[in-house]
Amino acid sequence: MLTNKGKYGLKAIVHLAKLEAGETTQVADIAKKNNIPKKFLDAILLDLRNAGMLRSKKGPGGGYALAKPARTIMVGAVIRALEGPIAPISCASRSSFKACSDCGDIDICPVRSVMSEVRDAMASVVDNTTIADLVHRSRGQRPGAADAA
Repeated sequence: MLTNKGKYGLKAIVHLAKLEAGETTQVADIAKKNNIPKKFLDAILLDLRNAGMLRSKKGPGGGYALAKPARTIMVGAVIRALEGPIAPISCASRSSFKACSDCGDIDICPVRSVMSEVRDAMASVVDNTTIADLVHRSRGQRPGAADAA
């Protein structure tokens, strides 16, 4: 399940993707326009900056902006940067696998099997959807309708 951290991070990065090239915006503006608690957003944006998706500028005229084009930032990368692995349980994770203590044989575990399918289905969507696609959706356009930021 996506927590508020992931949801707010996606909303904030879509907000930033709508800015003109070279434009920055303040955390308070993003928070206000997206109904996100500012203090929480500060930490989220720092995580996204540390992941290389955002850049920040201090001082007058400073703020946040995307560090690279929205069409190159995958939704899955944002979610992983903020939430960790996509898998619903650790034994189904590819990047953070951990066997369950109550499982006898992970190769035949039906729970792991179905949760691996859930992981694959979720990853297929979020790893093939860009932030530019979300910008299009926010404007009522179908994904891939035109190149964005």
